[in-house]
Amino acid sequence: MPLYQIKHQKVNQFKPSSFKNERELQKLFETNLEELLGVRFVASEFTTGDRQRGRIDSLGVDQDGTPVIVEYKRSGKENVINQGLFYLDWLVDHKGDFTLAAQDVLGKDIEIDWSSPRLILVAESFSEYDKYAVNRIGANIQLWTYRRYGDDYLFLESIFATISQKVAKKEKLVETISDEVEATEEIVYSLDDHLKGKSEDVKVLFEALKERIFR
Repeated sequence: MPLYQIKHQKVNQFKPSSFKNERELQKLFETNLEELLGVRFVASEFTTGDRQRGRIDSLGVDQDGTPVIVEYKRSGKENVINQGLFYLDWLVDHKGDFTLAAQDVLGKDIEIDWSSPRLILVAESFSEYDKYAVNRIGANIQLWTYRRYGDDYLFLESIFATISQKVAKKEKLVETISDEVEATEEIVYSLDDHLKGKSEDVKVLFEALKERIFR
């Protein structure tokens, strides 16, 4: 996507550029994690131990208290999905390690919601097969693409996001409440509704009674 700067009715196109390496990309995001992804930073290059060896690029907590893993790749050709799922599986099995890390950075009062941990994958591009794969997996996964222009501009776009269990439960609750409210709404009957189907004798008697009451 071309990016132009308009100055005095003249346009100047910024050419796409790239990061020197994956670490440069990661450092930029971690420094601005809350502004870019809405995630509070917890840890960088978090080790997964000796049994499941690896290093999680970034750990964080979103505004709902949900644990978040962020993995970065300069190229969409790299298999970041499998790596991210590996770390997500590790995270669910090591809640204590994450909680201690989060409390150390964000304070002891931080509340962690483990109902649906998030995995955010950031790369220059993803294929349609990648979107299909994460959709079939069913985990709480988001795909973000970026494009750098020169040294001063960054374009960031969310191209895929699964609905988390938390969001799905909220939507279901709202739908249930809406149905219940609709079912219990007061039904207002008009005078014609009450007289519908009544005999002529009843209608005449009703009119006579109404006339005497409101005389």
